[in-house]
This record gives sequence, structure tokens and C-alpha cells, in this order.
Amino acid sequence: MTLLIRKSVQVDSQQWDERYSGTEFEWTMEPNQFVAAELAGLPPGRALDLAAGEGRNSVWLAERGWRVTAVDFSRVGLEKGRELSEARGLDQAKVDWVVADLRDYEPGRGGYDLVLIAYFQAGPQTRAGVMARAAAALVPGGTAFVVGHDLTNLADGVGGPQDPEVLYTPAAVSAELTGLRIVRAERVQRIVNREGGPAVAIDTLVRAVREA
Repeated sequence: MTLLIRKSVQVDSQQWDERYSGTEFEWTMEPNQFVAAELAGLPPGRALDLAAGEGRNSVWLAERGWRVTAVDFSRVGLEKGRELSEARGLDQAKVDWVVADLRDYEPGRGGYDLVLIAYFQAGPQTRAGVMARAAAALVPGGTAFVVGHDLTNLADGVGGPQDPEVLYTPAAVSAELTGLRIVRAERVQRIVNREGGPAVAIDTLVRAVREA
């Protein structure tokens, strides 16, 4: 499937194109551990993966029967996701790969059973707009799932952005998912392998639903 381009993407997409340009995947071809743990039991429907990167979570969802719209401003990242889906033998109609900047992207309102946002690290104003549009994109009964680097990771964890402006807290993300009922909002720990041995990274995890 060819990549669908929506609106103009911002200049900083070039940085991510360069980062994703290697032959290896930047992180892994497997889904994020929290995505797999929290979403495996959901019945498949229509999913929206915002800031999809190299598509690992989108492909994982598609393998479980979801019809996925994967959105990112890196054309290179999404191309790697498309290639991964082909390598896994997926029907290419299962995932729409959409090149778009989330600052501009407007998903259809009330069109998705699941909206996933994993490690979209942006300033508060940008993030709040993306979260609000994500919440509005859910059907009644739909699930929003957000995971990202937590503010406390600066002092108590390892890795991730070092700018506090782009880091999450459970309270902030919960407040930005307007109109949804918060099911889970907490800090979670993730083991990271480093040269000196395993270390702990701290993430914000929020799961919410739009009431039926």
C-alpha cells in the first residue's frame, strides 16, 4: 500500500526521517510492552495509532484483527512499518499509513474503537490539542490508551527526553482526555538495558473510555 500524505509536515520530521533511515529498527519490531499488556484483550475494531513511528504497534494490532490508521510525520518511519507488515504477511488493506503532522491532523470524530498514543513527546499546548482530538475520535465505548516518558524520569529514571516541557504526568494527560472516563492513570516502570546493566525508566500510563 502506498503512503497517504495529509497536509504539509513540519521541518522537524526531517530529523526523524534521518533517525529512522537505518536498516535496523530504532527500538524493536515488537509492540511496546504496555500496549501489549493492556490492549491484548480488546475485541478488534477500528484503531487509530497517533505518532506511529516505525509502525510496530500498528502491525501488532493489525495482526490481531484491527483495521488500523497509522499516523506519523516521518515518511521513512511509516515506510518501515509498511515493510514490516508485508514481512509479517499481513493483508495490506489492514493498515492505512498516513504521513501527517499531529499538530494539523484532524481524525474523524466518533470513528474509532481505539486510539493509541505511545511516546508522543511534545509541549503542553500541542499535546493538549492532540489528546482532545484523540478523545473526540472515539466511538461510544471506545478506548484511549496513552503511554509516554514521565516527568519524574528526569531525576529517578533513565533515557527519554531531558526537557521537562515535553514529559508527561498522569494528572496532566487525564485532564487533556476531555469527555472520557479515566480507568487507569499512574506511573509505571520499564526495564531498559544499558551498558552498565539493566536500569529503570519511568512512564506515564493512562487508559480511558468514552461512555456508551
